[in-house]
Amino acid sequence: MRWESQKLTDDGGAVEPALLPLAGLVRTVRTPDFAGITFHEVTAKSVLNKVPPTSSMPFSWTINPFRGCSHACVYCFARKTHSYLNLDTGLDFDAQLVVKINAGEVLRRELSRPSWHREHVALGTNTDPYQRAEGRYRLMPGIISALADSGTPFSILTKGTLLARDIPLLKAAAQSVTVGMGISLALVDPVLAEAIEPGTPAPKARLELISRLREAGLPCGVMAMPILPWLTDGDESLDRLFGELASAGATGVSAGPLHLRPGSREWFMQWLSAHHPLLVPKYEQLYGGGSYASKEYREWLSGRVRVFRKKHGLTAGAGFLRNLSPAKEPAAAPDPTLSGSPAAHRPVQSSLF
Repeated sequence: MRWESQKLTDDGGAVEPALLPLAGLVRTVRTPDFAGITFHEVTAKSVLNKVPPTSSMPFSWTINPFRGCSHACVYCFARKTHSYLNLDTGLDFDAQLVVKINAGEVLRRELSRPSWHREHVALGTNTDPYQRAEGRYRLMPGIISALADSGTPFSILTKGTLLARDIPLLKAAAQSVTVGMGISLALVDPVLAEAIEPGTPAPKARLELISRLREAGLPCGVMAMPILPWLTDGDESLDRLFGELASAGATGVSAGPLHLRPGSREWFMQWLSAHHPLLVPKYEQLYGGGSYASKEYREWLSGRVRVFRKKHGLTAGAGFLRNLSPAKEPAAAPDPTLSGSPAAHRPVQSSLF
């Protein structure tokens, strides 16, 4: 394919050659409001992604309006996906963002097909739909409306407090379809959070978001992942985490240890070496069997989680992905004109929800 006509623009009107040969690329843009971030705006042909039948995930379809994520969480498991674009899984994942600018229009068309059976659609499974770029592109209102209008149940998992903007829309959607809400929050120490999740809203802001969702009458589960060995897995840390989640009104909590998959493992270990060098040998031993902590560690952490979850009266499991059945009838007809030791076994992912 030829890309000579594609240009990179900035808000001052300067142009440079585009950086990526992406299908459907419209333009590549930088703006002073997002210093250090490059947006690659594309028109997508499809936004519904089918989950492989071999997956243990409790949903069959996902939507990811972005690729890459400015939250810049050093442990993010999705970093590997940027290598498919011939980008690195470190800084490029944080700063080279692909934006599906026509996501709402394309989704509405897909949901109007007779073959669509209104199965549960999950958002936030790969990159965060409420990362800061959503404030610029405003893709989620169109996505939420398309799902609700078609009678399709959906769930959202996010670290982004931009979600608060759409609470009225989500409340309205919940009148016609099942809506699952989940907040990702495992670090309540603001100093550690700033170091390891530098682009995310502060823990306090996410706790306040949980409370706002509950006040709006929406359930809100929490994914307290990842728990970091030797950094956030002590009794004092777990007690504080579950105590603050309970005070915020979380309707359930799933918690589990860090996963170090290829792409994220290298980036995380680089961070660990710079900030906590004495822990590097311990992590190498604990994760010597691959992406997952040893079976012994997982069982030990599960026991500590049960203790503090019970202490603070929290339900096991975030719950926001369960029983998301379609409405009997769509709320409205879609408009067709709108477009250690090695781990013995891999954990069963559906148990996390």
